[in-house]
Amino acid sequence: MSRPLESTSNIWITGASSGIGEAVTREMAQQGHRLIVTGRRQEALDELCTLAPERMKAAAADTTDRAALQTISGELEAFGSLDMAILNAGTCEYLEIADFDSSIIDHNVTTNVVGTARCLDIALPALRRTAKQGRPATLVIVSSSAWWFPFGRAEGYGASKAALTYFAHSLRADLASEGIDVVVVSPGFVKTPLTDRNDFPMPFLVSAEDAATRIVNGLRNGKTEIAFPKRFTWTLKLLGALPQGVIDRMAASMSRQSRKEQESNG
Repeated sequence: MSRPLESTSNIWITGASSGIGEAVTREMAQQGHRLIVTGRRQEALDELCTLAPERMKAAAADTTDRAALQTISGELEAFGSLDMAILNAGTCEYLEIADFDSSIIDHNVTTNVVGTARCLDIALPALRRTAKQGRPATLVIVSSSAWWFPFGRAEGYGASKAALTYFAHSLRADLASEGIDVVVVSPGFVKTPLTDRNDFPMPFLVSAEDAATRIVNGLRNGKTEIAFPKRFTWTLKLLGALPQGVIDRMAASMSRQSRKEQESNG
């Protein structure tokens, strides 16, 4: 268990301009937290900050750009002690195996893994200052449940989320002695501008608002692992526990069926 989210906290949220990040920002603002929000689109961030202008500040940056992140490090310092960082910025790009392109892998890994790591360059010192004061400090990393089963076309996305989750769990081990909690969020399918581009059925799809409520409630209850919706995540975990040969046959069958559906729809 991590320490529960306090009633009023200073929180940095990345990927805040749309999707899960925007919904979490709205939920946190409604609950009275002080927020610094980061995304690539300044206009969208400014609009978000109208929710509570006295408690919110926009700090636009591309999280894959180390120099851009350093330019907003002063914003974090001026914001005051940082109680929580919610590192949510990410992307999802699928690979067409017939036209293999390694840049798809590169973009997924750079955005989802390297971008998150670069955020820690400025988030970790701020969280350490809070922890040294004897106050709760929490790092939240938004991953995905997708990597629990080898879905076709998800070589880049799934691999990046597997790496991100391992990264978070290792951070949890290393930061425990410093009093910094690490929470991993593993959503299933969430309706966002990213998933709106998907051309396949998305079982147990939840809204971004529903996802935000589940995340915030999990943080308030001190959970270190927040995975939802349960029917989907439990199914994936059960499938992932099968013998590897069975998993391989199931994944290959699903991939062939997906290609046939795409061809018939095309």
